Amino acid sequence: MFVADKINELDKNKSATGLRAAINILDKWGASATQVSSVLRISDSTYASVQSKEDTDWSTSFDADVMQRISLVLNIHSALRSIFDNPDNVYGFAGMRNDNHFFNARSPLEVMAQGDLVSLHETFRCIDSLRHTTL
Repeated sequence: MFVADKINELDKNKSATGLRAAINILDKWGASATQVSSVLRISDSTYASVQSKEDTDWSTSFDADVMQRISLVLNIHSALRSIFDNPDNVYGFAGMRNDNHFFNARSPLEVMAQGDLVSLHETFRCIDSLRHTTL
């Protein structure tokens, strides 16, 4: 096997691992299958493949947009874990109505599920800014 083939295989495995982690987080946030697909910009069939417990050797590669979305979900989760000690808050915050100007009485999950990268990034930015404030 050539070095390039090994690198490609590692990238596919990292992509699949990151996607599984992001989907697990979104599921714990209470996201529907439609919301998960919108946030991560993945197809319903990709979501179903990841959810299938039988297919443990599944791997794939994604474009930079999907990888950035996965990264943002993981970073939002990391920010929530550093802000809150209580798992109910870590996993419940994304589904709670938020009166912050940006969220405009919507939950962070509703904003992220609009599907555009800007909304996902701005959601991360708003939540990450809470690390530097006293709650």
